[in-house]
Amino acid sequence: MADVTKKIGLSLGADICWPIAFTEILERLDLAVPAGGDTVRFDVERMTIDPFDLREPKKYDVVVDRLTHWYHTRREWIKKAVLIDDVYVFNNPWSVQSVEKLSAYAGMIRLGFPIPRTWLVPPHSYEPVDDLEFTLQAYARHFDLGAIGRDLGYPMYMKPYDGGGWRAVSRLDDKGVLRETYDQSGKLVMTLQESVEPFDHFVRCVGLGPQTRIVRYDPKAAHHERYTDARPHEYLSERDRKIIEGTTLIINAFFGWDFNSCELLHKDETWYPIDFANPCPDSQVTSVHYHFPWYIEANLRWAVFAASTERRVKRIDWDAYILKVDPEMTLDERIDALLPEVHDRFDTDAFGEFCERHLSHLHEVTHEWFGSDAAQDAVRRKVAAVFPPHEVDEFTELFFSRIQTWREHNPVEGQE
Repeated sequence: MADVTKKIGLSLGADICWPIAFTEILERLDLAVPAGGDTVRFDVERMTIDPFDLREPKKYDVVVDRLTHWYHTRREWIKKAVLIDDVYVFNNPWSVQSVEKLSAYAGMIRLGFPIPRTWLVPPHSYEPVDDLEFTLQAYARHFDLGAIGRDLGYPMYMKPYDGGGWRAVSRLDDKGVLRETYDQSGKLVMTLQESVEPFDHFVRCVGLGPQTRIVRYDPKAAHHERYTDARPHEYLSERDRKIIEGTTLIINAFFGWDFNSCELLHKDETWYPIDFANPCPDSQVTSVHYHFPWYIEANLRWAVFAASTERRVKRIDWDAYILKVDPEMTLDERIDALLPEVHDRFDTDAFGEFCERHLSHLHEVTHEWFGSDAAQDAVRRKVAAVFPPHEVDEFTELFFSRIQTWREHNPVEGQE
C-alpha cells in the first residue's frame, strides 16, 4: 500500500476568504482515504498565471474554478488539462463559455419549465467590424420596440442576454421607460422578459454536485443584506422545496455545471425560474455570510470526492433529458422523470456513501474552525478589501456574527 497525494488546484480571482477557509479546514481534516489498495491524501494549491506548454506534466487532479468565466488564459489552460490530463474541473469550461442566459432559457423551455416569456432585441449600437455595414444594410430590419412591449406587458425587465451580478438590469414600467432604457443600452445585446408579480417568494437555490442550498433572497436590500438567514422549512412546503431543488439540479446537469445558482419567483402556486445561468455563483462572505460555511463544506465534499474517485468531466447529453419528458406531463411529473438522470450524472448515491464513510467529521471540523480567530481574521481580510477603512470593524463583526448564528443553527451532533 502506497501513500498517494491528490492535488486540488484553486483557480482564483478576487477571492480572499473562502480559499483560506477551504485550505485550513482541509488541513485540519487530515484525510487518509483508502482507494485501490493505496491511501489517498490531499494537498491544495492556489494556481498561478504563467505561460504553459501543452505537453507540460499534469499538475492537478481537481480544479475548483472561480476565474475562467472572464479570464481566458486560465480557461484555455483548463481545457488543455481536461483534454490531455483528465483533470476534473468544476465547472465544465466549454459549457461556461458557450451557454448564456438566453440559451439557458431555451433549454429549460424545451424541458417544459415555466420560463417567463422572453424576447431578444438587437443591440442599439455596434462595435465597428469588417462587413458590419453591409450585413446590417442587407439584413437588419427596423422593428417596433413598443409592439414588443405591448406583447409582453408592463412591467417587464431588460437585462443583458449574457449578464451576471445584476449588471444593467432595469425594471420597465411603461413604453417611455422601455424606449429610454433601450436607447441607453449601447452595444449590449438585451433581453426583454415579462415580470412575474406580485410574487410571494423569491429564492436563490445553489447547487454543487448533488448538494443544494435554498436561500431566501431580497433583491431590494443592500447587497450585503440580500441573502437572508430564513430557513426553508420555515416558509416553504415540502413540495416547494422539491421543485426548487429539483429544478436547480436539472438545470445544472442539463448544461454540465456542477456549481450554479438558480433564482425562482413564486406566484399563484407556480415556481418560475428567472435567472439560472450563474456557473460561478457569488461565494464571498461579504454577500452570503450566514450561508458561507455551507459553501465551504459543499466545495470540500465535492472536490475531495472527485479527486478520490478520479472523476472525469462528462460530455453533455441533452437528449438524455429531452427524451424523458412529454408535453402532457405536469411540472412535478417532469421533475420526477428527470431526476434519475441527474443523480446518475452526479453519482449521488456513491457521493453520499463516500461522505458518510470518509467525511463524517467534516461538519465538526468546519464548525470549530468558523468559531476561531483564524476564521474571523479571514473575514476581516475580505471586508478590508471591499469596504472603506472606517467600516471594516463594523462589517467584520456583522458577518462574523452571522456565521456564529449559522453555528448555533447547525450544531455538531451530540453537542446540542
